[in-house]
Amino acid sequence: MGPHPAVAAIRLAVRRVLHDVLNDITPPTTASTVEGAASHEPPPPLVLVACSGGADSMALASALAFEAPKLGIRAGGVTVDHGLQEGSDTRAAEVVNRLTALRLDPVEAVAVTVGRDGGPEAAARDARYAALDAAAERHGAAAVLLGHTRDDQAETVLLGLARGSGIRSLSGMAAVTGAGRYRRPFLQLDRQTARKACMVQSLPVWDDPHNTDPAYTRSRLRHDGLPALEKALGKGVVGALARTAQLSRDDADALDDWAAEADASVRDEAGRLECAKLYALPPAVRRRVLRRAAISAGSPPGSLFARHIEELDRLITGWRGQGVINLPGRVEAQRQGGRLVIRQG
Repeated sequence: MGPHPAVAAIRLAVRRVLHDVLNDITPPTTASTVEGAASHEPPPPLVLVACSGGADSMALASALAFEAPKLGIRAGGVTVDHGLQEGSDTRAAEVVNRLTALRLDPVEAVAVTVGRDGGPEAAARDARYAALDAAAERHGAAAVLLGHTRDDQAETVLLGLARGSGIRSLSGMAAVTGAGRYRRPFLQLDRQTARKACMVQSLPVWDDPHNTDPAYTRSRLRHDGLPALEKALGKGVVGALARTAQLSRDDADALDDWAAEADASVRDEAGRLECAKLYALPPAVRRRVLRRAAISAGSPPGSLFARHIEELDRLITGWRGQGVINLPGRVEAQRQGGRLVIRQG
């Protein structure tokens, strides 16, 4: 008798991702590498799981522990203590014990200090990823697995829609990010599957009170917004939003590639942006070229919003003698003699 369907589903999702990791890190086989294989055998690759102790990441940890040894991969785990709740250090220690019980090695808890930039959720996320990056570097990990599910993807799409930042914000989370470091095996699985997998394996699960705290936008969306949409539109909303994310990502990637190719064609011999050539581009491509130029001049991508790009775009499409436009990162943009000049002030 095989494993429970939920357990089979999470293991299959992780197995596919681990094969991808191996394919990404395995160099092409040549005669010289075969001859020297005996004396230069590389160590087994390490894959870490980022685990909060919640159902999603505990299910992910259990699947990694089961699948990794069969592929010659070492499996480890990291839990991040954000220090935002009383007893968070105790919770982190419990997660370490649970990961160790799954025979993951290395396993560690990392305490971080959460700042205030961008609001509490964004600040916690920034601190968490900085800690995970450091852990991956410290241990030489080939990849870090994250437990985001299809439900998380649906929430991310709705949050992007509310921001009104364009198609890229509707793309949700990519299956692979961070130049291949971060992998999300569960983006096609729902949250209930992960929780069921934990239950049938008798895995203890910690439910973060922040996930039900109405002070947090994502929490309100999870407990009020999505259920209201499902009541009005039917149970297929989460899946439809996840499909929207993938379709939007494909479109956004194509437009980004187009903008990268167009960038050189709209510059003069000195590399300055020519307003007439920018005007001739489709708006979606032109705005991407302008965003690329602002980032190249020093604007932080995370602080460059749609309204900034719209202001830049009006220098091309609605020129009425506007003055200097100030962008994040002390970057200034202005139109001079048919050229758009974007530089740090």
